[in-house]
Amino acid sequence: MPDMSASANVALTHLVPLAKGVDDNKVTPGVLGFLVFAALAVGVWLLMKSMNRHMGRVNFEEAPDPKADGASKESRGTSGHAAA
Repeated sequence: MPDMSASANVALTHLVPLAKGVDDNKVTPGVLGFLVFAALAVGVWLLMKSMNRHMGRVNFEEAPDPKADGASKESRGTSGHAAA
């Protein structure tokens, strides 16, 4: 694996002159931060749009449970007394 410290050192020496004009008291995310945030927002919007489309295609109609239906009829038919 190549030594990354040499390439990092070269990158830092080229970026240091660019950073001289930055005020230490006023550091903002800048254009790159806005672009990353905008890309995330667009991605979330597309995911929500896709989810809404998929949820619209779901056709779920629950069938009544025949066992539960029969048990509820029996419980309504008795008045609380045990059958002899």
